Amino acid sequence: MSDQKRMAITGANGFVGQAVCKAALAAGYAVRPLVRSETAKAQLPADLAQYARVVGDIDGDTDWADHLQDVNCVVHLAARVHVMRDISTDPLAAFRAVNVAGSLHLARAADAQNVKRMVFVSSVKVNGEETRFSAFNEHSPVKPKDPYGQSKAEAENALRQFSQISGLGLTILRPPLVYGPGVKANFAAMAKLTRRGIPLPFGAIRNYRSLIHVDNLADACVVAVGHPMACYKTYLVSDGEDFSIGEMMTLLAEGMGKKPVMVPVPTCILGFLGQITGKSAEVQRLTSSLQIDNRAIRRDLNWLPPIEARDGLRSVGAWFAQPGKVD
Repeated sequence: MSDQKRMAITGANGFVGQAVCKAALAAGYAVRPLVRSETAKAQLPADLAQYARVVGDIDGDTDWADHLQDVNCVVHLAARVHVMRDISTDPLAAFRAVNVAGSLHLARAADAQNVKRMVFVSSVKVNGEETRFSAFNEHSPVKPKDPYGQSKAEAENALRQFSQISGLGLTILRPPLVYGPGVKANFAAMAKLTRRGIPLPFGAIRNYRSLIHVDNLADACVVAVGHPMACYKTYLVSDGEDFSIGEMMTLLAEGMGKKPVMVPVPTCILGFLGQITGKSAEVQRLTSSLQIDNRAIRRDLNWLPPIEARDGLRSVGAWFAQPGKVD
């Protein structure tokens, strides 16, 4: 076998997964994308799809053995993600099956194949939904508010316990909202409003939100999986500059070549409108603060986000300004 380091990446077809594949290749790794289905495999660029492996559903019974042979390290991204309106009869059980049992089973399989390093991408939702007096850091209490956050917290604990027993070099990363070209969900909705030039009711909001560009998160994954200081550590990762919702929309608009109109609507009125429209959770995220202190990973791993936050937001605005990117 070649001496080249080989990285397996779960969820490789996803928004973050494709960025991690790209960053790993640039860092000199041979990449083995792991995906759940042939449909997911088809979403990969041709140069990655030829090396991809289909593993099926991820839970406590997934057969990883053949897919981890000759692999040095694993970046685990695949997860049951947070959804606003979960139709599962038991959401927590559904999250646990994938995010807890599936992750622990992967770690055990990796150790059995003599894989030395694993990066588990968790979420700042492990710490909670908002900050009021200080930013979250690695020592902040674990206080998840929903089944997704709880499952990620439980997965972290299970993986830590296993890594301490087995010696698998585990690093946990907790990112906030991840954005970049191709991002969907709420961020795409924000871009859609910005592109249409509709007056936005965010002029009176003075909150602070941490973000991370998808390429910055990918870079952090690659740095962490290869750095000896990262073993058995948990790091909160972000771009390093926080913005109010109005500032975010303004930077997106600048990238689109537009100037947004911000109407100063009081937060209490936005909250009331959220209640009567069934959008309370969305309004809460738009108006509250959620800040991350990323000094630990900068200090320990000498990590600096390759993309500056303002440039990242403007570039995403420019991407969404292209024809067909926003309906």
